[in-house]
Formats: sequence, C-alpha cells, structure tokens
Amino acid sequence: PVLQQQSSGSLSNDALIRRAVSLVTDSTATLLSQTTYALIEALTEYTKAVYTLVSLYKQYSNLLGKMNSEEVDAVWQVVIGARVDMTTKQQEYLRLESSWMTALRLSEMAAEAAYQSGADQASVTARSHIQLVKSQVQEVRLLSQKAETKLAEAQTEELIKAQGEDSLPQGVLGNTDAGDDPYLRED
Repeated sequence: PVLQQQSSGSLSNDALIRRAVSLVTDSTATLLSQTTYALIEALTEYTKAVYTLVSLYKQYSNLLGKMNSEEVDAVWQVVIGARVDMTTKQQEYLRLESSWMTALRLSEMAAEAAYQSGADQASVTARSHIQLVKSQVQEVRLLSQKAETKLAEAQTEELIKAQGEDSLPQGVLGNTDAGDDPYLRED
C-alpha cells in the first residue's frame, strides 16, 4: 500500500507538472504573440520611414542644378527631419526586437520543458507557434532590408549627380571665381 501511494503521488505530481508546463507555454505564447505584433508594427513603420527618405533623395536628385541655395537648404532640412524620424523608428524596432528575442527564447524553453515533462501537445503547439512568428518576422525584415537597399541606391545616385554638378564649368552653378572670395584667393 505504501508503494501504491507513492506511485499515485508521483502520477499526480507528473500531472501537475504537465498542467503547469501547459500554462507556461500558453503564457509564453501570449508574450511571443504580443512582442511579435509590436515588432512587426515597428518594422513596418521603420520601412515606411526608409521609403520616405528614398523618395526625398530621388526628388532632391532630380532637382539638382535647378534650385538656388535657399531651396537646397530647405530640401536638406526636410531630408534631415526624415532621417531623424527614420533613426527614431529604427531605435524603436531594435528595442522591440530585443524584447521579441527574449520572448522567443522563453517560448523555446517552455516548449522544451513541455516536451521533457511529457506535455506533448503543449510542446508541439509552442514549437508551431515559434515557427509561425519567426516566418512572419522574417518576411517583414526582408521588406525592410529591401527598403534599406533602395535607400543606399538613392543616396549613391544623389552623390553621383551632386559630383556631376560640382564638375560643371565655373559659372554654371553660380559665380565661384577665386578672385571674388578672399579666402580662396592666393596673394
């Protein structure tokens, strides 16, 4: 009879552990879902900000040589504002990415604990959820990387056009004769 009590007690303990592990996997799944949603939203906002900057660079490149210095300064103020906005959104998504990675690790540990305790359904569900959110985040990351590539291309195009403008003959962009500027003149 003593052996039976221990046996039924350990079964009861195993059942309690499986139940607790199921609760843990449910909780970590909720945390992972929330952090995934926040990360995807932040990455999407960052991607939009990058595309805004791409658009501004392209517009600026198309207007090179057609604007006076005040207009150039005004456009650059808009570009700088857009870059600050993009950087702010990048910092936000990086902060959320760190939280997401923590939630991901917790979910992986919970899935492993479920597997070890024999809560197979909880383990399978947790692992499926982990794979789903990883693929969702990967899709959005690819979109943001594509936007970053387009930004690099737009910046390169702007630099090439700006260098082309600088290499125009004197007087085309304004009078820059060395005799007019005492700092450029050799005495």
